[in-house]
Amino acid sequence: MHTSAVANSDLKRNGCADDAVLMRRIASGDKVAMHMLFSNHYVSVYRFVLRRLRDKVLAEDVTSDVFLEIWRQADRFRGRSTVLTWILGIARHKAFSVRPRLDQLQFDEGRDETIRDGADTPDAILQIKDRNNVLRKCLTKLSAQHREIIDLVYYQEQSVGAVATILGIPRNTAKTRMFYARRRLADELKRFGDDYASI
Repeated sequence: MHTSAVANSDLKRNGCADDAVLMRRIASGDKVAMHMLFSNHYVSVYRFVLRRLRDKVLAEDVTSDVFLEIWRQADRFRGRSTVLTWILGIARHKAFSVRPRLDQLQFDEGRDETIRDGADTPDAILQIKDRNNVLRKCLTKLSAQHREIIDLVYYQEQSVGAVATILGIPRNTAKTRMFYARRRLADELKRFGDDYASI
């Protein structure tokens, strides 16, 4: 069997292959690896872009462009960050090239991606909804930079080091920005009372 055919069958057999391995395969023109990377990360990238653009059609176009860029630039991935961090850096750049002003970044108030336990009582569901509404209101009071860093750390689950890479800022700047974003969010939450201060 041809070497690339063996590698492709290994990728298929392993299901969710290591992203770094996929990137090496993509750099050599492997379409199966590209399809797997796309399947692994499309939803995360789309949501990330949608939160910045607030336009579903435009977000789909930009997300497609991100993956096209990955196909073209896979050989530039050096492994200095995780693959997802590298992808989100590309996605952020492309989203802001469509909407370049950072102060236009809005928090998507209509988004509710909370996964609820099917066993929750109606009261518990209402409490969760109430907390989410309060959190949304508080997030809209933050600056665009602070909303962005909260999004990356809490919704995209990126480390401070990864956030620094995505934003193109020093790690200490990312830490400082995160510190002030959390403090500002905590202040806003306190205005809704002690029940919300620990959200």
